[in-house]
Amino acid sequence: MIADKLDIEAAVEKLPDVQTFVETYLDTIGCSLNTMMQISVAVEEIFINIAHYAYPAKNGRATVLLGCTENSAKKPVSVSITFVDSGIPYNPLAKKDPDVTLSVHERQIGGLGIFMAKKIMDHVTYEYKDGKNILTLEKAL
Repeated sequence: MIADKLDIEAAVEKLPDVQTFVETYLDTIGCSLNTMMQISVAVEEIFINIAHYAYPAKNGRATVLLGCTENSAKKPVSVSITFVDSGIPYNPLAKKDPDVTLSVHERQIGGLGIFMAKKIMDHVTYEYKDGKNILTLEKAL
């Protein structure tokens, strides 16, 4: 169920607006501070990737959709954050996870942000549909 939506320029300087939007929603549904901090890290990683790579030759937009599932007592039990952009088709989940046992100097550059998001969140899904990248983060509350 989509509860709130933000359409915003996909630019690094818009990250604080995205984080405020997400954190305000999480606060409204009673999310714990620890879970909110974890989600905030994942949101930052995903939005920054969109801002840097989705639209290499021009400015573009991103949409952030927020929602939650509730139990029978109408208490939120999980939250979902979906990022939608019309940029270059790219499935970040298709890339092999970095080998974090290697030293910083031995590791390839890139991939650590999505790896962190996958570890922090309970589910991360991607699809390319109707000319749009759609990445969803889900976390139990």
